[in-house]
Amino acid sequence: MKIYTDLSNYTSKNKTFVTIGTFDGVHVGHQKVLSNLINSAKKDNATAVLLTFFPHPRMVLQKDTSIKLINTIDERIKLLEKTGLDALVIHEFTKDFAEKTALDFVKNVLVDNLKISKLIIGYDHRFGKNREGNFEQLTAFGKTFGFEVSKIPQQEIDHITISSTKIRKAIELGNIEEANRNLGYAFMLTGEIVKGNNLGEKIGFPTANLAIKETYKLLPKTGSYIVKSELENETVYGMMNIGFNPTVKGKTQTIEIHFFNFNKDLYGKKIQIDVLKFLRDEQKFDSVEDLKNQLEKDKQKSLKIIQDNLFEV
Repeated sequence: MKIYTDLSNYTSKNKTFVTIGTFDGVHVGHQKVLSNLINSAKKDNATAVLLTFFPHPRMVLQKDTSIKLINTIDERIKLLEKTGLDALVIHEFTKDFAEKTALDFVKNVLVDNLKISKLIIGYDHRFGKNREGNFEQLTAFGKTFGFEVSKIPQQEIDHITISSTKIRKAIELGNIEEANRNLGYAFMLTGEIVKGNNLGEKIGFPTANLAIKETYKLLPKTGSYIVKSELENETVYGMMNIGFNPTVKGKTQTIEIHFFNFNKDLYGKKIQIDVLKFLRDEQKFDSVEDLKNQLEKDKQKSLKIIQDNLFEV
């Protein structure tokens, strides 16, 4: 998959088939659209292209919004690379770009830059300034500028009652397994392992502290989770706590992972954590010893769930 961050750099010797969208989550519904695009392009020896946007339009147009995204842009790229797309165009979304009329968008972006031959969209896709463009307008523009417009029928998408908004809400509530079913993969957290306060190591549960630089990344609610990661070419399970460590009067939120049967140095490394299952809410214990006892219970519960493979993905 070729990646373009500038529309004017896009080139292809074949016809270009395009779909458009933010695609936050690259969830099962998104995958349906992309599969349609890729299969259509293969049949016609065309190049399958996704035109996506970053930052998310709501982050630009609604300055007071607190929207958090399911994926960082790097995570989105990683997921899209697995789909079979030929090219990904990441266009910077700005207020000026949002002012483009439907006609300007089609002429300047799709026709002049992407040299489009076919556009494949969901039945309810809207675009352009104030979302004024719809399927009927696109069809008319297609006749004017010489490209085909194909609509994915409502029944093909709506039976999968999935949206990025619903998935975000599930993650925020700690309903990780519901989110993972709708994503079609395990919700991920990606960051660098940094130094912590070493409390975990002192009580027999050493942790890797994950620092995520992207402030727009959505985090699950505070609490404990079962997770897994690929470390040193090995699948390693563990339990993660997101929270403020109230037992020791923590002041800032941390993400700490205790990996089972893994004790190699991870400091400074960038890793991906797959979140598999919610265990319990964060608690304040009367003593560090009580915390240690609870962590042992959490570990045994986690190991039993992992052994029985009680996950949705």
